[in-house]
Amino acid sequence: MHALLAAAILAIAPVSSPPTTVAAAPGFVVHIKDFKYAPTPLRIHVGDTVRFINDDDEPHTVTATDKSFDSEALDTSGTWTHTFTKPGTYAYFCELHPYMKATVIVTGDK
Repeated sequence: MHALLAAAILAIAPVSSPPTTVAAAPGFVVHIKDFKYAPTPLRIHVGDTVRFINDDDEPHTVTATDKSFDSEALDTSGTWTHTFTKPGTYAYFCELHPYMKATVIVTGDK
């Protein structure tokens, strides 16, 4: 009888799966801290993705001077990613604090 009861309990008990880990997304990170972007210049290749993280207490944007990309305002701990698909030098700034400037240099070779 006990064996039958134990088998019934095991049949309805939830099965736990081993924990899964999520690999970090490939790419590069630019931190916004103390009203500066770092690193700058950032050198990457065509197809690379850059994640921008606002580590400041104030909102900031990541806005290309040629308007080819724009993050909108990022609050504290906010993130935004952009994949660069063409080679070139991309100057960007913060629309809220225009003196904040930086550059991403994208080369065509991997």
